[in-house]
Amino acid sequence: MSPRHRILPVLPIACLLLVAFAAGCGGRRGHVIRGNKPTKPPPAVPAVKSVPIDPALQQAARQEIATALRSTDPLVRAHAIEAAKEGLGAEAGDPITAHLSDDSAVVRFAAALAAGELRLPQAKEQLLVMSDDRDASVRVGALFALHRLGDTRQSRELERTSRDPSARTRGDTALVLGLLGEPTGRNVLQPMLYDSNAAVRLQAAEALWRLGNEQGLNNLVSASLSQFPDDQMIALLGLAGPRDQRALGHLRGALVADYDEVSLVAARGCGMLGSDDGYGVALKGAKSPEKRQRLLAALAFGAIGRADSQDELAALLRDADQDVRLAAATALLQVKQRS
Repeated sequence: MSPRHRILPVLPIACLLLVAFAAGCGGRRGHVIRGNKPTKPPPAVPAVKSVPIDPALQQAARQEIATALRSTDPLVRAHAIEAAKEGLGAEAGDPITAHLSDDSAVVRFAAALAAGELRLPQAKEQLLVMSDDRDASVRVGALFALHRLGDTRQSRELERTSRDPSARTRGDTALVLGLLGEPTGRNVLQPMLYDSNAAVRLQAAEALWRLGNEQGLNNLVSASLSQFPDDQMIALLGLAGPRDQRALGHLRGALVADYDEVSLVAARGCGMLGSDDGYGVALKGAKSPEKRQRLLAALAFGAIGRADSQDELAALLRDADQDVRLAAATALLQVKQRS
């Protein structure tokens, strides 16, 4: 990767990957996002093969997530919570709820988001306790989850946290406002497009695009053409998040980006929009010596959802890096869901 990195997003499964799971789109109809003109074609996409789901691989994927949930590394536990939510859904409700009282604020935040997205009723009592957590971002996550469970008594507090001195807290506030999907969130998010922190601005743009706001869309398109690869990756995931087909042309253009990691994120974005145009990119990335590229390839396979990617994912499930294995486990369970 180029040294010109400005933002270091948690692309491997954690918070920014939540842009993959939202609904609705808006904006002016007929406003098609134009794809970049590629200077070379992306790797060829092989024809789909009819492959049965391997139950042994499914079990190995579940075991990998279970092992990661018990890790001594809080970042691995946070990633595992996101993996459990995406791969197992409500079935993972009990372990997710158990991590609401984790020692790590990062893990508590991830668990609160997962509990909210899955609307876990058993989490409500602990979430009420967490709404007074010592960590501001954890409070934001708890307020989001409570709102999703129908308890909106403290939701107005998100207006205040959008102006918190901590950029992390402001960014997390923008994230949850987008996930909530409430039109009134636009009033809080609009000023955040001018935040002093670049990551917060991008998160606000992504959230506004979820809410159908054209300015959020335009800001993401501009960021996807940034000189900074990390900006490009965040923007491409943000464009794909609402599942609006108007973004597909732009994502296809990014399959031939100057940086392999950007192309892999674009491949995942195409998969999120129901296209396997990035499958060849993911096949190449799965064999990369760079662990981050292998991880992004696994995520792309999961989004694309082709059952004939199981051999590649089985190899990634044996990777030396735990985050790569966790991404492969999540993808294997997503492939089963799609198949």
